[in-house]
Amino acid sequence: MATLDSLSDLLQDEIKDIYDAEKQLTKALPKLAKKATAPELREAFEEHLQQTEEHIARLEQVFDQMGMPVRGKKCEAMQHLIAEGNDMIGEAEDDATRDALMIAAAQKCEHYEIASYGTIRVWANLLGKTEVATLFEDTLEEEKEADQKLTQIAESCVNQQAAESGEGEEEEEERPRQVRAASRGRQGAADRGRSRSRQLA
Repeated sequence: MATLDSLSDLLQDEIKDIYDAEKQLTKALPKLAKKATAPELREAFEEHLQQTEEHIARLEQVFDQMGMPVRGKKCEAMQHLIAEGNDMIGEAEDDATRDALMIAAAQKCEHYEIASYGTIRVWANLLGKTEVATLFEDTLEEEKEADQKLTQIAESCVNQQAAESGEGEEEEEERPRQVRAASRGRQGAADRGRSRSRQLA
C-alpha cells in the first residue's frame, strides 16, 4: 500500500477510490432499474446511470489533468453498501416495500459520493487545482440533485404505498386470528349449552 504523506497523496488516493465507486455503480444501477416497480423510480435510476457514466468521464479528465494513470482503487465502502442493499432488497417480497428499500440503499450510496466529492473538491482548491475542483463541483451538485429526487419519489408515493402494504398484511394476519377466536367462542357456548341440558335432564 502506498504511503500517504501529503494532501496531494490523499487527493490522488481519493480520486482512485471514487473512480472505482462510480464503476461499481454502473453495474448496480441497471439492476435497481430493472427491479423498480414505480415508473418514476425506474426512470430516476436510468437517468442516474447516464449521469454516473458522465461522472466517470469527468474523473478520467481529472486523471489526465493531474498526470495520473487512469486506474481505480477498490472502493470497499461502496462494495459493502451495494452488497448490504442487495441483501435487504432480496428479502423484500412486496413490490412497494422493495421500492422503498431500493431508495434507501441508493441514497446511502449517494451520501457516500456526496461526502467524497465534497472532500476532494476542497482539497483540490487548497492545492490550487481549480479546474479539477470545478469538475468535482459539477459532479457534487448532480449527486445532490439525484439524492433529492429520490427523496421526493419516496415522500410523494413509495413510502406511503409501502406503509399501506404493511397494514394490509397485518389485517390479513389478524383476520385468521379473529376467525379462530370466534370459532372458539361458539364452541365454548355450545359446550356450555350441552352441559346445562345434561344437568336439567
